[in-house]
Amino acid sequence: MPVKLVKQYTVFLPNVPGALSKFVELFANAGINIVGIASEIRDDSGVVRVAVDADKKVSHILTGAGFTTIETSMISVDLQDRPGQLMRLTRVLGENRINITTVYGTSDTAQTGRLLLNVSDAERALEVLKSEMGAK
Repeated sequence: MPVKLVKQYTVFLPNVPGALSKFVELFANAGINIVGIASEIRDDSGVVRVAVDADKKVSHILTGAGFTTIETSMISVDLQDRPGQLMRLTRVLGENRINITTVYGTSDTAQTGRLLLNVSDAERALEVLKSEMGAK
């Protein structure tokens, strides 16, 4: 079970056609791969969360384009896509008093899924998952 830290950037976007395209173009132009994206829309604006698997900081690109951004570390976990895996992962974190504040993910046709988790202590969660779930 591969597990690692990734960066998440949270920004506000207007709820208009083309806004998301212009936003993700910043990542494409910088050669940064987006590994996860989630959004919540409220009336005329939305919150977009983008997770990237990149060593370089992205916040300067976003602020340079006029965005106010919040950068956080997330846990990226690749799990087997079968019943009970999410329960096992969340139970281990909960039993170790690590709170999950945001989760999103998907599975693919190779029978694996990727979860992206914001947690109360990303470094500790990484250690716990490696020791208690055999994460690599």
